Amino acid sequence: MEAVLMIATIIIAITLTAVVLIQGANSGLGSAFGGDSGMYRTRRGVEKTLFTMTISLAVIFLILSLITVAVG
Repeated sequence: MEAVLMIATIIIAITLTAVVLIQGANSGLGSAFGGDSGMYRTRRGVEKTLFTMTISLAVIFLILSLITVAVG
């Protein structure tokens, strides 16, 4: 049981890392370092999907980590 949880956690962690790296470099702190912060943009298409996947994978990773600690 513990081995399955650890493998699932590792797979989710690698996937989460890949999804975060795929996201655009200028979508986060760009406005904090002199970017145009006056324009309001909504996420659409692939950008919205990646954003939703990032949040979902982070929540799954957190839950799996807590279950792994409770079991182990």
